[in-house]
Amino acid sequence: MSLLVRGAHQVATPRGNTALRRSKLEPLEVQSGAVVRCDRGKITFVGDEKGHNESFSQPDEILEADGGCVLPGFVDPHTHPVWAGSREDEFDRRLRGETYMEIARSGGGINSTVRATRAAGADDLLAGTIKRLDGFLTHGTTTIEAKSGYGLDLETEIRMLEVIGRANRLHPVDLHPTCLAAHEVPPEHRQDPEAWVRKLIEEIHPEIARRGLAEAVDVFCEEGVFDLEQTRRLLADAADLGWRIHLHADELTPLGGAQLAVEFDALSADHLMCVTPEGVAALAGSSTVAILLPGTSFFLRTPYAPVRPLVDAGCAVALATDCNPGSSPTESMPAILALACLGMGMSVAEAITAATLNGAAAIGRAREIGSIEIGKHADLAILDGPTYHHLVYHYGVNPIRHVVKGGRVVVEDGIRRDNRSLKDPADE
Repeated sequence: MSLLVRGAHQVATPRGNTALRRSKLEPLEVQSGAVVRCDRGKITFVGDEKGHNESFSQPDEILEADGGCVLPGFVDPHTHPVWAGSREDEFDRRLRGETYMEIARSGGGINSTVRATRAAGADDLLAGTIKRLDGFLTHGTTTIEAKSGYGLDLETEIRMLEVIGRANRLHPVDLHPTCLAAHEVPPEHRQDPEAWVRKLIEEIHPEIARRGLAEAVDVFCEEGVFDLEQTRRLLADAADLGWRIHLHADELTPLGGAQLAVEFDALSADHLMCVTPEGVAALAGSSTVAILLPGTSFFLRTPYAPVRPLVDAGCAVALATDCNPGSSPTESMPAILALACLGMGMSVAEAITAATLNGAAAIGRAREIGSIEIGKHADLAILDGPTYHHLVYHYGVNPIRHVVKGGRVVVEDGIRRDNRSLKDPADE
C-alpha cells in the first residue's frame, strides 16, 4: 500500500530521534508545497512533487491536503482511557469551592471511578475505550500511553489492561499499556496502606508482569497516597520485573518526585506543577522527560507547571492530555496545545515538538514516530489551515481535517474511516 499526500501549503515537523531541549525545542523544519510519500506504513519521501514523480511510481492512493498544513501525528504520553461511570457531579462541587483532595477524602475522586469500573464488564469498558480512541484519532493523535488504575484490585486491573490490549488490536491508534495499580489506596486498605503496598509488590505487579499485560509501571507519588519511601519500594519492585517507569510526580505537593524519577532512570516524570528548583535541576541532567498536563491545571483551576524554568534549564518537555474522568476529561491534543501556549507561555512550535517528537521520547519511541522523516512510521495529521499556527490560532474547534496512521487514511474530512482491517484482530 502506497499513499501520496499532496497539495499542502506546509509540511512542518521537528527532526531527530531523541527529545529536543532548550532552543532546539522550537524551530520546526517547514517545507512549502512539499508532498509526503508513504510505502508499507513508512515515510519514503518528503519534498517537492516533481522530485517525487521522477523517483517513484504512481501511488495506490492520493490524499489531497487542499492547502492545509501537514504535521506528525500527535503522541499523547499520559492518558487514562479505560473507565466506567462519570464524575460531572464532582465538577459542580469544585465550581462551588470544594478542592480535589476534599472531594477525594469524602469518597469521591479516583475511588468513585474505581467503584464504577469494578462493577463494569469487559465489553462495556471496551466500548467506552473505543469511543474515546475515536476522539483521540479525529483530533490528530495516533499513539497514546494508556494506564490502568481504576481497579485497585488484581481482578479489575487485569481486566483493564486486557481491555487496553483488545482496543490496541481493534483500533488504528497505537496504545502502550502502563500498570497504574498504585494509583490510590483502595477503601478496603485505607486503614492499613502498608498492606496495600505489600499486596502490590507481592501479588499484583508480579501477576500482571507474568501475563505480559503492561510495558511500564506508574505510581501516584503524592501526599496522602504514596509517600517517597513507599514509592521507592514500588519502583524498585517494578525495575526488578523489567518494567519501564513513569511517575506521577510533584503534582499537588513538592515531595521530590522529580528527583525520585531521575533516580530510577524513569522514562518520564508527569504533572510537576509543584516541582522544586532541585527537581528541575535533576530533570535537566537526565534523560527523563517532563510530561506537562495543562488540561489538568485548567480543569482543576490550579497553577500550571513552570514550563519556562523547565525549558530554560534544559529539561526535555512533553505535553499530554491526561485524559481521565475526574481532572481532565478530554481527548483533544489541539486543546492541550492551546492551553500550553495561552496558559503556560509556550510558542506554537515548542508545543508541537512537545506533543510529537518529545511525546514519542516519553514512551521510548522517538526513533520510530513523532516526526515526518524518511524511515519513520507514516503517522500524519493534516490541519484545516495553511500554517502550523492555525493549530492554536483557531481555538475551540477541531482543526484536524485528515489523519494518516501507518500510511493509511484513517480520518478523512473529520470523519473516521472504517479501518477495522488495519490491524485485523483475529481473536475478536
